[in-house]
Amino acid sequence: MYPDVVGKPLSEVTGYTPSVGGTATNVAVAAARLGRRAAIATAVGDDPLGRYVSAALERFGVDSRWVRSNPDLPTPVVFVELDPPAEPSIWFYRRPSAPDEHLELADLDLDLIAEVPVLWVPGSRMAFEPSGTTTLAALAHRNRKTHTIIDLDYRAMFWSGPDEAGPAIAKLLDHATVAIGNREECSVTVGTDDPYEAAARLLDRGLDLAVVKMGAEGVLAVGADGTSSVVPPTPVDVVCGSGAGDAFGGMLVHGLLEGWEPERIMRAANAAGAIVVSRLRCSDDMPTLAEVDEMLTTGIPPAAPA
Repeated sequence: MYPDVVGKPLSEVTGYTPSVGGTATNVAVAAARLGRRAAIATAVGDDPLGRYVSAALERFGVDSRWVRSNPDLPTPVVFVELDPPAEPSIWFYRRPSAPDEHLELADLDLDLIAEVPVLWVPGSRMAFEPSGTTTLAALAHRNRKTHTIIDLDYRAMFWSGPDEAGPAIAKLLDHATVAIGNREECSVTVGTDDPYEAAARLLDRGLDLAVVKMGAEGVLAVGADGTSSVVPPTPVDVVCGSGAGDAFGGMLVHGLLEGWEPERIMRAANAAGAIVVSRLRCSDDMPTLAEVDEMLTTGIPPAAPA
């Protein structure tokens, strides 16, 4: 739920605009907006909000066949507080728990998971059971096929602290070929926020590519062969700081499938993220390839579609 006004605390907000969200969901939408076939495996409640989610995903071009409906738990709601807009607070309402925390192997298509050219898994899946065990089993079935991407995705509210989260998220790396995270997420998962050392520790787990987002210093990409590139951030006036990483992720998926070199992927991914933060929402405002190309050419984010 996005407030209808920017720069005020939620206690002063009276109107909201709904939008589908969630790390993997937003990445799926971003990839679909870039012309890729995408699907999401998750769960919602058997309620009006759950039906809204499934309908919205189909509208975005994301296959919702593996969005399970849980009759016992409500679809979770998240409020975005745009105060300040560049660093919004995210308030999760997932009580007593959320349907996606209860995914089991029977809810998944393991043959599809083994075959798809890209599988994107957020580290936050490991915060819940049986979701965590299910995730590890699905990854084992995929058998480290190329383009198995782990988004380190540390969300403090899901854990008692980094000491609990780090070892759990790190288990995913043994099944990955690509890992992506910011400095804090790297610190939690591999024990250092130094970008180069973090990338080295990630690659030591057998990955092909490590991507470390460094905020104002840009993004670092290091391959298993030792080649590395640092791409500076794309300057933009921020409307809402949420969603940049997910737009980045969608372009990472696209670039890997296109066979682009890491530096080209990072530049396009930075541009995609910059476009999203120049707009209000996440999934609804993911850019097209034409918009990313325009951003790369002009340095000016295209206006959001009406």
